[in-house]
Amino acid sequence: MTDQILTEVIDGVGWLTFNNPKKHNAISLDMSMRGAEVMTEFATDENVRAIVLKGAGGRAFVSGADISEFDKRRSNADSGDEYERSSTGMFENIRENPKPTIAMIEGYCMGGGVAIACACDIRICSPDAIFAIPAARLGIGYRASFTRWVLEAVGPSMTKEILYTARRYSSSEAVAMGLATRVIEKTVLEDYVRDYAATIAGNAPLSVRAAKGMVAEVVKTPGEWDQEVCKELVRACADSADFKEGRTAFMEKRLPEFKGE
Repeated sequence: MTDQILTEVIDGVGWLTFNNPKKHNAISLDMSMRGAEVMTEFATDENVRAIVLKGAGGRAFVSGADISEFDKRRSNADSGDEYERSSTGMFENIRENPKPTIAMIEGYCMGGGVAIACACDIRICSPDAIFAIPAARLGIGYRASFTRWVLEAVGPSMTKEILYTARRYSSSEAVAMGLATRVIEKTVLEDYVRDYAATIAGNAPLSVRAAKGMVAEVVKTPGEWDQEVCKELVRACADSADFKEGRTAFMEKRLPEFKGE
C-alpha cells in the first residue's frame, strides 16, 4: 500500500491520482504495484462505469519512472527484466481494463507517462501539457507494449520521430499528431473531464463495453478479427434489460436509467 496512489469513486467514475508531486509524479515500483491493484478493483466494481487517471499538483501527469530507483532496481539487463515484470501489471491493467479510461493530463507527460496516457482510451490535456519519451537520452529501450500503444495513437513514422529525437511536444502538437484527444483550458479542465466521464458513465454500460471491445478487434487486420467476440458483444446488448429501457425511455421522452444488465 502507498499514499502515492489515491483513489475515489464519484457518481459512477473511479479516479486514480498519481500522488508524487515533489518528483512530478514519477512512478516508483510501489506505485506501479498499487496502481495495478486499483485498476483491477475498478474493473470489478459495479459502481464504476468509467475511470479517470490524473496527476497530483497540477504540474505533471506522470514524468516517467522514478529514476532514483534505477541504481538499485534497474541497473543492468537482468535487474531491468525483473523491474519490468514487477511494474508491467499497472500498465497492462490500464490498457486491458473493460471500463472506459480517460487520462487527464496537466504539465509533464514523459516516458512511462506517455505509455500510461496511450494505454488509456481518451487523452484530454491542458494547454501547458508537454509530451516526450526521453529514452534515447537515458540509454533506455522503450518497451514493446509501450511502443505499440504509442504507434496506435500516432502511426509508425511519428512514433519513430518521438523515440529517435526524444524531443518535447506541446499540447497543440500532441493533438495534431493524435497523441492527445483535445485541449481544454487548465482552469476548467477537471470540471470538463468530470462532466465528460459522467456522460460516459450515464450511457448503457453494455453498449460502452461493446464499443470498446469492438474497436479493439477492428483495429486488427480483418482476417485477425475474433468474429465470435464481435457477435457476442452485440448480442449481449440486444438481450439486455438496458436495451429495453433505452427503447422505452425514448418512446416516453425521458432519460434512461441504465443498470448494466
